[in-house]
Amino acid sequence: MGLALRRLAARAALLGLPLALGLACRRQAPKPPPPPPPSLSLVAVGDILMHQDVIKSAGLDAQGFPGLWADLVPLFQQADLAFANLESPVAPTCGQPGVPFQFNAPETLPAALKASGLTVLATANNHAYDQGAKGVLETLTRLRAQGLVPIGSGEDRAQAERTRILERQGLHVAFLGCTDLFNINLNRKDSEPWVRPLDLEPVLQAVREARGRADLVVVSVHWGNEYQHRPSPRQREAAQALVAAGCDLILGHHPHVLQPVEFVEGNGRRGLVAFSLGNFISNQDRMYPGDRTPVAEGDNRDGVALRVRFERGPGGLEVKEAVVDPLWTENNWGQAGPRRIHVVRVAAAEERLRTELGQLKDAVEGAKAEPDGLKRGRLIQVKQAYQRTLAKRRERVAEVVGVDFVARPGPVPPDVRAVRR
Repeated sequence: MGLALRRLAARAALLGLPLALGLACRRQAPKPPPPPPPSLSLVAVGDILMHQDVIKSAGLDAQGFPGLWADLVPLFQQADLAFANLESPVAPTCGQPGVPFQFNAPETLPAALKASGLTVLATANNHAYDQGAKGVLETLTRLRAQGLVPIGSGEDRAQAERTRILERQGLHVAFLGCTDLFNINLNRKDSEPWVRPLDLEPVLQAVREARGRADLVVVSVHWGNEYQHRPSPRQREAAQALVAAGCDLILGHHPHVLQPVEFVEGNGRRGLVAFSLGNFISNQDRMYPGDRTPVAEGDNRDGVALRVRFERGPGGLEVKEAVVDPLWTENNWGQAGPRRIHVVRVAAAEERLRTELGQLKDAVEGAKAEPDGLKRGRLIQVKQAYQRTLAKRRERVAEVVGVDFVARPGPVPPDVRAVRR
């Protein structure tokens, strides 16, 4: 009898158990459950447009810029990575004040983006050179000072075209950024400030190299035709080539309206493509009055928060969940009171309205909220009209993006439900 078996027999005798029963107990000891497979969550939104009224609204909000998208802050902060397209330089020192079609964001914006939970920002877009080459440099300095990761522009060409690899949950995520459009193209020398263009072959080679260094490859592309909901042939061809080269996720922006979210296949691979995430925040379509006019007149105020969860599978990281939360930009242009532009998650806004309407319609609670019956009746009508507007926007997002990707209406998490309007 071996030493281990003699010890087991001694323990069995001490407990008054037969040796066979002791062995059976030992064999039946439950094994600890295997650890869950590595997973990673990413949230992406579209264009951050620094129109003057957006800046003014932030100045009037007690929370500043984060108050303009308070509904989204919990979503950004809970994700492993949160992405947006920064469609503006941040160059208050070397640049000029922003004017229509030539932006410049306040120095407070980078800290606000960081505090909101954003981590990766596309800086390769058609407004990258709005404040010249020096504006590119100042923007990069200010973003990096806050610990934000800009992709697609750099102090020189090498920096602009450098693949940024971030580690989250023990996984390595590669980010590349590029633009297919320039308002002003100041790319001159490789040693000077540079914004990476979508020159397809060099970008494909960069994706192939990133594929060998990372668990996940994400490409940000500024492309497409403004105000068009359908991807152009150029977008579709580039998307398929990028996926075939090794890209897992393409985050598209520029059209200022939504375009479809689709799975694209190439070279035996499958990648998720958001052809356009739409505007995140802007002053576009400010005159849209709501449910009284054709729905298309509000398309610039639609956006989405794309939520993707990747999980380790037999072939590497796989998309286990991909949903979009419809977003809507509230805008009080032309109304009395302080200028107000706020982005809301449609589901959260609808739940708040249901609660508010329920209180107003209650005989006791309604009288407490607004003692004047006529005013209360008008307030109910206003909120019901907004409720219809939100329902139409939700349907519009599903129509454009694809109904299979839109999050089903359901209970809103408490951290979102409680956010003030």
